[in-house]
Amino acid sequence: MRIVRAVTANQPEVLFVCVHNAGRSQMAAGLLALRSGGKVDVRSAGSEPTDAVNPLVVEAMAELGVDLAQAFPKRLTDEAVRAADVVVTMGCGDACPIYPGKRYEDWQVDDPAEAESLDEVRRIRDEIDARVRNLLTRVTPPDRPDS
Repeated sequence: MRIVRAVTANQPEVLFVCVHNAGRSQMAAGLLALRSGGKVDVRSAGSEPTDAVNPLVVEAMAELGVDLAQAFPKRLTDEAVRAADVVVTMGCGDACPIYPGKRYEDWQVDDPAEAESLDEVRRIRDEIDARVRNLLTRVTPPDRPDS
């Protein structure tokens, strides 16, 4: 059985990709979902997904009210890239297929897997959050007051 998701034509879809889908891309997806208030469809994936999301990432995100406790790393698929309007890569290099008409961004962000403390993961989270907020202004139309 194939599940088909209904997506509003005016609602953009953003795909965040990193190598293991256990840190950066999970944080970015969680933050964009939080900051967009449902105005953006968000996915994340990894070129070589690991078994679980980094526990320090889960803890740092919980501090902002983003629950990643049940999140799990997912493999990057051709379908996910094709469905996205914007693909944001974070350290996965050439692993992401390139399709005409897609918008690609490459964010150079430290990997929380290499962090030695929760404070380092918070710093990475906050850098990603700033980038997510900037991206959000570029992928969603400004709110219009009701007429």
